[in-house]
Amino acid sequence: MKNKIVSILQQYWGHKSFRPLQEDIILSVLEGNDTLALLPTGGGKSITFQVPALANDGLCIVISPLIALMKDQVENLKKRRINAYAIHSGLNHYEIEAILNNCVYGDVKFLYISPERLETEMFLLRLPKMKLNLIAVDEAHCISQWGFDFRPPYRSISKIRSIVPTVPIIAVTATATPKVVDDIMEQLAFKSKNVFRQSFYRENLLYNVAFEENKTGRLLQLLNEYTGTAIVYVRNRRKTKEYADFLIRNNIGAHYYHAGLTPAERDRKQMEWLQSKIRVMVSTNAFGMGIDKPDVRLVVHMDTPDCIEAYFQEAGRGGRDGKQSVAWLLWSKADIAESQKMLEASFPEPDFISKIYNALGNYLQIVVGAGKLSTYDFEISDFCSRYSLPAMETYSSLKFLEKEGYISLSDAIYSPSRLKFLVDKAELYRFQLENPSLSSFVELILRSFSGLFTDFVRIDEFALARRMNADKSIVIKGLRQLDKLGLLAYTPASTSPKLTFLSDRIHHRSVIFSPEHYFNRKKEAIERFESVKSYFTSSSKCRSQILLEYFGETNPRRCGMCDVCEKRNETGLSEYKFNEILKKVKPMLKAGPMLPEELIASFGIMDNEKALAAIRWMMDNGKIVQSKDGKLFWK
Repeated sequence: MKNKIVSILQQYWGHKSFRPLQEDIILSVLEGNDTLALLPTGGGKSITFQVPALANDGLCIVISPLIALMKDQVENLKKRRINAYAIHSGLNHYEIEAILNNCVYGDVKFLYISPERLETEMFLLRLPKMKLNLIAVDEAHCISQWGFDFRPPYRSISKIRSIVPTVPIIAVTATATPKVVDDIMEQLAFKSKNVFRQSFYRENLLYNVAFEENKTGRLLQLLNEYTGTAIVYVRNRRKTKEYADFLIRNNIGAHYYHAGLTPAERDRKQMEWLQSKIRVMVSTNAFGMGIDKPDVRLVVHMDTPDCIEAYFQEAGRGGRDGKQSVAWLLWSKADIAESQKMLEASFPEPDFISKIYNALGNYLQIVVGAGKLSTYDFEISDFCSRYSLPAMETYSSLKFLEKEGYISLSDAIYSPSRLKFLVDKAELYRFQLENPSLSSFVELILRSFSGLFTDFVRIDEFALARRMNADKSIVIKGLRQLDKLGLLAYTPASTSPKLTFLSDRIHHRSVIFSPEHYFNRKKEAIERFESVKSYFTSSSKCRSQILLEYFGETNPRRCGMCDVCEKRNETGLSEYKFNEILKKVKPMLKAGPMLPEELIASFGIMDNEKALAAIRWMMDNGKIVQSKDGKLFWK
């Protein structure tokens, strides 16, 4: 089996060997074990379920929360001539039905599906007929209520296991605390605990933090100091343009990127950055997921991140080629106040959230008792304008409704126009005889595109219009007419964000936010912010150690290179000697204040100077404080 999986890796990906732990994870899956894989960002998570799925006959279902990520992975698989499909909210009923039928009767290897689709009748009726070899759960931390990105639809994954009880499951994530790890295995009904955990330590990635009031000046300094490709993360869309314009004025090639750009703009900017035509991408957190550029040398956070998990993922996009890279986080006192304000806004009062749910139903014209799994184009700016709603609190309410499982939101993603005939060739011929005025138009469609009877095919209305010597609007009108007559299914191109009602609309007074959920989530969010605040305000502990301990690694070693380690290295003491002095000084000062000479005298003559250097460092970094009477005490 080892030879087979290496052969698959070489055939489809061109690699001669696996990265650390990948092979062990794959062999565990092939032995039929439920498996949880914790691999850092850029650690090759998708390989761990794609290779075993290709090694066996049958289909692998991949559950993923992000449409952009699903589409990206499907495109990559198709480029490798692997048959893959994705089902998401951007597809219509006919398209979903066609894909599911292909998964039952065709030779599909991968079906990417969003978690909210798992409980639909259309999916559940076909699931037992599919020849499954594996269920893969991507971004598995979303299943845990303790995870930073909990999504209730993920809870339905374990229900499908009862339908296909012999099919193993693999869950993969890059960010999970010990509490989340246990919860993932419990929620996915693992037959036995089975975790493969690669250390999140990145030897080539250096984490630095700086208190900085003049952030623009420091950013220029960093970009001049570190050559190569860079990502600059900011909190909101307005700042992306401001910082990109600032860099351009200073002769640094930069693009700005956020979810509000058109798909064409996003694709162009992303491609120019990937091809190193532009050096810096200034972005919100909308950029990076699924992007694999190995030579990012610098990642700068201009604003404080919401949590350690998000920061670790974003910083981890640096240095995927194994070469030295650096992540900088710049902060000021104003950032803390702004973050706390945003944290409060993230939890509007339950009555306000219910009001938003009611307004949403009215805006989309959904009657009470209807609307389950219906998807709509949704522009939040128009929604807020129509009902005179505050933007930030409204967005937070929508995200909370999503986390409670009432709705699903997706960013704007370009979906090209698509077409499929719903009748067979004999019925189509009869239609043409009975409708001579439409016959030539039908013939033109048949001549222009192939595969229209078996699958949804991308079409270009403008190309059809050119061939007809007509306006594009005439073509669209004709396609809509044929769609209305039931001859074909026509889905026009769309660039709007999508909103899906996950269940039928209920009366807004029946919208339930259990106090436990609401206040627990708020408490968790506060704790996550306190963790990230502790990370960037700390001046006495190695940055890498703080991050690794957060994710449950015990006794991680100092990196020796971050801003904290650099200062500590100035003492001239080895790590062993410094820790030896620390272990003696800390309990002594905790027992009671001491004069400096008393403390130094407790060390032998040989260690006096070394102790003095270590104590001075502890005082400079706020671990030891001197009172007015000159005595030292442990803070």
